[in-house]
Amino acid sequence: MSRINTNVAALIAQQGLATSQGQLSTALQRLSTGLRINTGADDPAGLIASEGLQAQIQGINAAIGNSQLASNVISTADGALGEVSSLLQNVEGLVVQAANSGAMSSDEINANQLEIDSAVQSITRISSNTSFAGLHLLDGSLDYVTSGVANSAITSLDISSANFGTATNVPVQLNVITSARQADLQFRASSLTSSVTLTVAGNDGTQTLSFASGTTASAIAFAINGISDSTGVSAKLINSANAASGLEFTSTGYGSSQFVSVTSQTSNFATTDDNGNAQTRTTGRDAVATVNGAVTVGNGLDLHVNTASLNMDLTLNQNFGQNKTSFVITGGGAKFQLGAEVNSAEQESIGIQSVAASQLGDSNIGYLSDLVTGGKASIAGGNAAAASQIVQEAINQVAVLRGKLGAFESNTLDTNADSLNVALENVTSAESTIADADFAQETSNLTRAQILEQAGTSVLATANSTPQNILTLLQGH
Repeated sequence: MSRINTNVAALIAQQGLATSQGQLSTALQRLSTGLRINTGADDPAGLIASEGLQAQIQGINAAIGNSQLASNVISTADGALGEVSSLLQNVEGLVVQAANSGAMSSDEINANQLEIDSAVQSITRISSNTSFAGLHLLDGSLDYVTSGVANSAITSLDISSANFGTATNVPVQLNVITSARQADLQFRASSLTSSVTLTVAGNDGTQTLSFASGTTASAIAFAINGISDSTGVSAKLINSANAASGLEFTSTGYGSSQFVSVTSQTSNFATTDDNGNAQTRTTGRDAVATVNGAVTVGNGLDLHVNTASLNMDLTLNQNFGQNKTSFVITGGGAKFQLGAEVNSAEQESIGIQSVAASQLGDSNIGYLSDLVTGGKASIAGGNAAAASQIVQEAINQVAVLRGKLGAFESNTLDTNADSLNVALENVTSAESTIADADFAQETSNLTRAQILEQAGTSVLATANSTPQNILTLLQGH
C-alpha cells in the first residue's frame, strides 16, 4: 500500500535509531566514568549494595588508620619507657657501688647520691612530659580509675584492660577461696641439747650455721635473720611470749614456688611441718580466688585475671586470708576504635600506669622517690640495701609495663591492621564487581551501538525517501 500521510517505516527506523543512540550514550558514559552504575536507573539493587559496600570501605580505611595511630601512641610510650629503664639501670649501678662503703669515701657516695637525685628527677620529668599530639601517656592519665579498693585486702592493683560495653562502670567481686601461705618448718624445743651445724636454704640461696650446745631458740632465730637476705628464710619463736614454744622457719615470700629447707648433719635437730609431720623441706601455697565468678589460681599472693571484660593483676594483703571484697572500675584507660563499626566489640582499651618516681615501687619496700637525698632509702644515709630492693622492683615494673604495651601492639594492633587490610581487599573487590565498568564489554557495546546508529541513520533516510516513489504514479496521468 502506498500512503504519504503516515510513514510507518520511518517511525520504525526512528525508534531503532533512538534505541541505538541511547545505547551509545550509555556506553560512552560508562567508558568515560569507569563505572557501570552512574545513576539509580542503571541498576537499583546494585546501587544499594554498592553504596553499602562503599560505606564499609570507608569504615575499614578509618579503622586501619586508627590502628596505625594507636601503634604510634604505644611506640611513643615504649620509647619513653626505654629511657626510664636505662636510667633505672644506671641508678642500680650507683647503688651497688655505694654499698662498697669499705672502699668508697663519703664524698664519692655523696657524688653517687647526686647522680641518683638527678636520675630520679629525670624519670619523673619523662613521666610528666611524654605525650602524643597533646595526650599525656605516662603520667597516669591513661590509667583506670577505681573506687572502693580496700588496702586491707589488696596491696597493689594493675588493670591492663576493662571492657565497659554500654555500662558506666565495671564492678569487681573478689572471693578468696584458699589463702596463700609461706613455706613453713618448725623446731619444737627451747634450746639445743648438743652442738649442731645447720644448712638453711631458701629461694635466695643457701647458708651454713654452727651452734653450740645450749644455744637458745631466740639466739638461733637472731642468727638466721641476720642472713635472711641471702637465703630468703626468716625465723621467729612459734609463740613470742613463750621461749619454750620453739622456732618457726618461714620463707620471706608466699606461694608454691617458695621453699624452706633446714637440714642438720646430726639427728639431734628435727624439724616438722605445721601438722607435726617430720619434714626437712616444705613449700608454700598459692592463693585461689574467684573474680566475678571466674576461678583464678595465683602465684603466691599475686592473682592474674583475664576474661572477656577484664584483664588485671592484683596482690592480696598477706593478712586478708579467706575473705571477700569488692570495688568498682569507674573509668579511665586508653580506648582505641579498631573496627569499622562503633561498638564495644570493635574497641580495645589498655591502662598505662604512671612511672613517676612516687609510683615506682610499692608500699612494702618503699618508692623510688625515697632514694633522693633525705629519703628513707638514700645511699647517703647508708640505706643501699633498701635502695637496691626499690630499684629492682621499679625495673621489674617498667619491664612488665613495656611487655604489656608490646604485647598489645604486636598481638592486637598489628594483627588487627593485617586483618582489616584483608577485609578491605575483599570488600573493595566485591564493590568493584558491582559498580565498576567492564571495559572489554563496554567497548564491544560501544562498537555495536555505533554500527547500529549508522545503520539506523541510513535506514531512516531510505524510509523517508520511499514516499517519493508515489510521484511516479502521478506522472502517469
